[in-house]
Amino acid sequence: MKEIVLAKYGEIVLKGLNKRSFEDMLTKNIKRRLKSLGRFELFFAQSTTYITPLDDDIELSEVVDRVGKIFGIAALCRACVCEKDFSDITEKSIDYLKDVLSSVETFKVNAKRADKAFPMKSPEICAELGGILLEKFPNLKVDVKNPQITVTVEIRDTNAYIHAENIKGAGGLPVGSSGKAMLLLSGGIDSPVAGYMMAKRGVNITAIHYVSPPYTSDRALLKVEQLCEKLTDYCGGIAFYCVPFTEIQEAIKDNCPEEYFTIIMRRLMMEIAQRIAEKDNCLALITGESVGQVASQTMAAISCTDAVCRIPVFRPLIGMDKTEIIEIARKIDTFETSVLPYEDCCTVFTPRHPKVRPSLEDVEKAQGKFDFEPLIQKAVENTEMKTFSYTK
Repeated sequence: MKEIVLAKYGEIVLKGLNKRSFEDMLTKNIKRRLKSLGRFELFFAQSTTYITPLDDDIELSEVVDRVGKIFGIAALCRACVCEKDFSDITEKSIDYLKDVLSSVETFKVNAKRADKAFPMKSPEICAELGGILLEKFPNLKVDVKNPQITVTVEIRDTNAYIHAENIKGAGGLPVGSSGKAMLLLSGGIDSPVAGYMMAKRGVNITAIHYVSPPYTSDRALLKVEQLCEKLTDYCGGIAFYCVPFTEIQEAIKDNCPEEYFTIIMRRLMMEIAQRIAEKDNCLALITGESVGQVASQTMAAISCTDAVCRIPVFRPLIGMDKTEIIEIARKIDTFETSVLPYEDCCTVFTPRHPKVRPSLEDVEKAQGKFDFEPLIQKAVENTEMKTFSYTK
């Protein structure tokens, strides 16, 4: 009995003349994720990618797990391939679904007849197959409103397909279809979630992190690198830039008013990120800021930070509360790593009474007390880069 995976599109179906480019990007992403599992045949038709294993030892549950994390797919399922013949559909439905149908009490049959040349209409397929399954499995009753299992029969161009479980996909758009942006990745809960959410919109993610030894430890850097590795499940390969930031933070502490430490630090981080982003052909920056979450994330403070930015800054968490962010962090398996007690440079020289409503004029005056340009150039020149790849 031949079994395949059907991966059904999300927003790609809404694309017009450039739909093919999105399909091609999605196909490349699927191939990349499945490469280590073996050989597959992929083709797309009727807003679905058909994923057929070519090796007998491929575990389809692992295929489903990996494909379920690929952006651009709205739903997926394991399906049995049948001839477009009702007797073959009936025979294989009984055999393929016997375990699941024996373990539930209620079901219904749903038919989708994309091939209108098939001699039976959808209601006929539902009624006939439903009757046969009721006779074969006496434990079953029909419940069309809230069944435990929905048996789906799809009549498509070349074959018919049977499945009993639709799995929700990652949604969004294929990674790489919306350009590249640089994520300011701290060791906290928020920024990995922000990267995940922008990858969901088709953005290819690179990451930048700032270290301040001896104030920050090697464990803090390792923690951030682990977050990068976890994000590759969704984002694919990530170029990771590590910026030496100690001298800049010490200069802020020695030369600027304490209440402006954090805002000036973030402005300088943005400046460095922009210069590295330009070299890496990134079109925007991404941060994990949420309005009012901390003093540097008030509207006034964000305005002062954005004043140094020459490219767009995406803040996908801006209207979310912490509970919502944590829920996503748990879903993408970054939460437990994010809460490890190794602090990043954002906690260094934290002011006792930060300005929550700073004016841009006052911030620029405070920052202007020292010429940071040589230190910025030095930090950019000494930035180290490594790549994290999807390695499963």
